[in-house]
Amino acid sequence: MTRHTAFIGLGSNLEDPLGQLRRAFADIDQLPDTSLVARSSLYRSAPIGYPGQTDLPSQPDFVNAVAKIETTLMPHAFLQALLHIEHQHGRERTYRNAPRTLDLDVLLYDDVQLHEHGLTIPHPQMHLRAFVLQPLLEIAPDISIPGVGRAELALAGCQGQVLERMLNAA
Repeated sequence: MTRHTAFIGLGSNLEDPLGQLRRAFADIDQLPDTSLVARSSLYRSAPIGYPGQTDLPSQPDFVNAVAKIETTLMPHAFLQALLHIEHQHGRERTYRNAPRTLDLDVLLYDDVQLHEHGLTIPHPQMHLRAFVLQPLLEIAPDISIPGVGRAELALAGCQGQVLERMLNAA
């Protein structure tokens, strides 16, 4: 079976975010026909909302990371496996950008460009988010985002987004 390389964005800001991400790394490594190849450091960042969401309550900072995996799972099966892990961690989708116990996003899957109901690869907002790009570049310094270009250049466009590497937290 063909092995594919994928990158996953991980985030949490509820119920022990550090513990949530540590358990999620282990859960990802246990997926069928999947192995965890690399994981970034953990990073703290402020929540990012969408314009017009000023009426939403404030929420705690996020802890974020990126994982590199190899898998034989195809993109939709891979996404379903990640959604199952989110559910096991108590993820509830009460409203867009709500606080969450665990968020797992398929960022990249080989060099695939895909836009189907429920799944877009590369992740459509990843090139705008320092909390994705910095940990991604930590484990894949020369990575390019299909349709966007070098992740390093995208990160340069994210100035002003505060991101703190959490030492001794991995």
